[in-house]
Amino acid sequence: MGVSELSRETDDCELGSDFSHFVQIGIIGGSGLDDPDILEGRTEKHVDTPFGKPSDVLILGKIKNVECVLLARHGRQHTIMPSNVNYRANIWALKDEGCTHLLVTTACGSLREEIQPGHIVLVDQFIDRTTKRIQTFYDGSPTSPPGVCHIPMAVPFCSRTRQVLLEVARDLEVKCHPQGTMVSIEGPRFSSRAESLMLRQWGADVINMTTVPEVVLANEAGLCYASIAMATDYDCWKEHEEAVSGGRGWEGGGNLSSSWFFPVMAPSLLWFLFYPGTSILNSVCVTMGPIKSRQCVCADTCVYV
Repeated sequence: MGVSELSRETDDCELGSDFSHFVQIGIIGGSGLDDPDILEGRTEKHVDTPFGKPSDVLILGKIKNVECVLLARHGRQHTIMPSNVNYRANIWALKDEGCTHLLVTTACGSLREEIQPGHIVLVDQFIDRTTKRIQTFYDGSPTSPPGVCHIPMAVPFCSRTRQVLLEVARDLEVKCHPQGTMVSIEGPRFSSRAESLMLRQWGADVINMTTVPEVVLANEAGLCYASIAMATDYDCWKEHEEAVSGGRGWEGGGNLSSSWFFPVMAPSLLWFLFYPGTSILNSVCVTMGPIKSRQCVCADTCVYV
């Protein structure tokens, strides 16, 4: 099955609270954000997918009684550079494990004076400056689902999930920007100053190397996707400010878990238990081979090819 066109005016998830027990959270984290000790009753699961192996084992457990699956985007030893992350295998594995929502983290460079190092940005849009990455499961390969998928991308990040994170961040008095445009570059090098200045003129607010194609594939898989981005520096556009370097750059990650991620994440996950309408099941139709048993229930707006 493929989706040619899909009417999706908003990303609102219209599913009643009776389905709240179906919520399972996938957490994709970078270095310092994949500590398995956050999970209660954790187990490791080695999986394979039609697109190869994901970046690492899936770590299953609970946070605040919410079922979670943890995956280290770059591997637990941070050995996989952004261009070589198997994004399709990562998303497929989390979807096939039963995840309904993806809460992902990324360290990033700030392109705005007001987004200071240490601030959180709840990204709501992206600009794609990658060059080498497959952005669909429907690529016509022998292992891909049949058909073609033209997925709408006007609202790439789940607004409701972002609102949950924003409210929790405010309650914890964490400095959080409610929206922002992420530009993803190919890497592994950082931007030149000319590129950084150009991206500011384009309207980008933060910059990283991993949001694309991850968010695109999550949408194609029918997952509610929200990204928590933490600024670590001002990239290289700002005069009299040390430019980003490999020693302290975005994709190096750093130990961010104790400073902002888990204090925001844990109560957010608890909130999902009581949150009406926490599924994207009305938004997109997905029937991906072994994932078919958990396919989305689409409205009569799909055109199949």
